[in-house]
Amino acid sequence: MEYIALGKSNLLVSRTAFGAYGLQHIESDEEASSLVLQAYEGGINFFDTSRAKPESERRLGYAIHQIRKDLIIATKTQSLSTSQIRLDLEESLVALDCDYIDLYQIETSSFVPQKNSPDGIYKALLKLKETKKIRHIGIVTDSVNIAKEAVESGLYETIQLPFNMLTSSDYEEVVKLCEERDVGFIAMQPLCGGVIRNIPLAYGFYKQFENAVPLWGFRSQEELQQILYFQAHPPVVDEKFMQETEQTREFFS
Repeated sequence: MEYIALGKSNLLVSRTAFGAYGLQHIESDEEASSLVLQAYEGGINFFDTSRAKPESERRLGYAIHQIRKDLIIATKTQSLSTSQIRLDLEESLVALDCDYIDLYQIETSSFVPQKNSPDGIYKALLKLKETKKIRHIGIVTDSVNIAKEAVESGLYETIQLPFNMLTSSDYEEVVKLCEERDVGFIAMQPLCGGVIRNIPLAYGFYKQFENAVPLWGFRSQEELQQILYFQAHPPVVDEKFMQETEQTREFFS
């Protein structure tokens, strides 16, 4: 497994990250736990979930009880009030059965909480960091402009944004900006919500962006093993690969 530093944070994460949202769709807690443990045994140490998916948080917590110290856990809140953020965090801690979150993320597409803004959101996050209930602060968004503003603010250690072989060059600019500013970049929707079916092509795409950490959603052992295979045997990014990528983009454009 390949590991990289997530920006200027001290988080050393697996380049293959586990998006835990799909755990809610697995038949039982035991099956979900088995999938998480297989991912861990395959070298994955970075797991991302959300308060908006409480069953996914709970199942991830159920699975990681014995290995929590070896993992980097990220979750997020969609709340944009200080009181609700604190409540969401407490509920996430209970669901995940742990006493701290490695990466706590604000999900927003409308504005970037600033250090001295009247909403008090960023100050509240800093206070939670002081209590050691969260270790690092990030932003999740589907807006290129919000992502750029967050990076340029210097306040956020990570950006999570949709990024795959079908996204426009504007998204690639954010990836490069994150690299320049030493901000961790987490790529949502590596398969564009299931639109991309060519897994080797989708996986190989990220080899061009060494700072991008794709967040794969797994619902079965087969899906997990397929991505782990390409982690161990990455596709060659050559002229033929680039031609296939361009053909795929043209097909969906």
